[in-house]
Amino acid sequence: MDKNQQNQQNKRKQMEIELTKEEAAGTYSNLVMITHSPSEFILDFIAVMPGLPKAKVVKRLILTPDHAKRLSNALQDNINRYEKQHGTIKTDGKPEMPFNYRGPLPEA
Repeated sequence: MDKNQQNQQNKRKQMEIELTKEEAAGTYSNLVMITHSPSEFILDFIAVMPGLPKAKVVKRLILTPDHAKRLSNALQDNINRYEKQHGTIKTDGKPEMPFNYRGPLPEA
C-alpha cells in the first residue's frame, strides 16, 4: 500500500466530533444515581443545592453495559493521572440521601 492509499484509509477511520456552544458550557452535577438492567446502565446526574427542598436531574445518560465498563475504565485512568499530578482526592465515604428520588431504585 502506498502512502496516498494509507492516508485515504486513515481519513476514513477518523470521526469528526462536534461540540455545540450549548453543550460546551457543561452541566453542573454533584450527585449521580446509577441503575441498571440486563441491557443498559442509566446514569441520572443531579444538581443538589444547599437549602433547597428539591433537587433536579439535569442529565440522563443511557449506556450499553460494554460502554459503561469502558467509561468506568477511562474514568479510573483519568483519576489515577489526576492524583499523580495533584495528590489524592479525598472523599467522605458514601453520602446520605436526605430526599425522595423518584427515578428507578439505584444500584450503585
